[in-house]
Amino acid sequence: MRKLGLLAAALGLTLAACGGTTTTATTGGEGTTAPVAGKSRLNVVKERGKLICGVDGGIPGFSFVDESGKYSGLDVDVCKAVAAAVLGDPEAVEYRRLDSTERFTALAGGEVDMLSRNTTWTINRDTQVGLEFAPTTFYDGQGMMVRKNSGIDGLEDFEGKAVCVETGTTTELNLTDQMRKLGVNFEPVVFQDADAAYAAYDEGRCEGMTSDKSQLVARRSTLPNPDDHILLEVTMSKEPLGPVTVNNDSAWYDVVKWVTFGLFQAEEFGITSANIDTFKGSNDPNIARFLGEEGTLGTDMGLNNDFMYAVVKNVGNYGEIYDRNVGADSQFKLERGQNALWTDGGLMYAPPFR
Repeated sequence: MRKLGLLAAALGLTLAACGGTTTTATTGGEGTTAPVAGKSRLNVVKERGKLICGVDGGIPGFSFVDESGKYSGLDVDVCKAVAAAVLGDPEAVEYRRLDSTERFTALAGGEVDMLSRNTTWTINRDTQVGLEFAPTTFYDGQGMMVRKNSGIDGLEDFEGKAVCVETGTTTELNLTDQMRKLGVNFEPVVFQDADAAYAAYDEGRCEGMTSDKSQLVARRSTLPNPDDHILLEVTMSKEPLGPVTVNNDSAWYDVVKWVTFGLFQAEEFGITSANIDTFKGSNDPNIARFLGEEGTLGTDMGLNNDFMYAVVKNVGNYGEIYDRNVGADSQFKLERGQNALWTDGGLMYAPPFR
């Protein structure tokens, strides 16, 4: 889910980080928050010794916490990748579960260092709200889930029917736009919390449940009888999802951005967590730079030169992350589609590491 919240209320707050490190926020343009005197969140994370990452925590395959308190998923692995790059330890992460109504305020207020929480990149969020979007880690689209025996085949069939949706999100806005365009009079049943929305759908309080298709697939698996529900053949929007930082902290944004790009590039090189050591001493200067054996790409960002070695060795490349969480090696078996590398007809593409 994706909330179009304003960060104005959070501007001017103190960016208090756990561990006693504090920076005071200043206004760096309308709707943005900047660190004081060049104090980057990168320095805060290093001094604290752990990354605080905002996640959903309730979406299997993306970010999900089990009964033992262990977090897993594609979004969680992005947090681990950043921690491995900055701190050398993928487990040096504190996860904060944030719903769609609090995530942007938590980021602006410094309660979290970054979001890796199924957040859609939009022009409003990138400009007025004051966010910085790292590369998209999952290209998605908004869908609709219904009961298999409902007789509903398309959005036109929702005339006079109810749809459960999380309030204050682009999901809610997209739904309204689509129904308005089709001239369908429906009843939105809105919830602040996604768990409550899916519970209401399961109880029969609405005929449809709308969200990102990937989330619908994941959440369907948690319903008592998953096979009783289907996704309609409809896509209501474009949903590029990925990690997010706050504006006006280019040093920190660069780290999150290039670690994410590095996951794509490792897969393109064919470098995996299992074979990465065989690439050491490569005669290919591109791989030598990527692994930090030549050049100063890491130290130029304030990291170790072998930061991507630490990432891939401990977390894997993008293909490994995708497959184990939502792809071929997971319960969901989602095809790569748009999330394949550009060399395989997808949209995943990294600029040169040079």
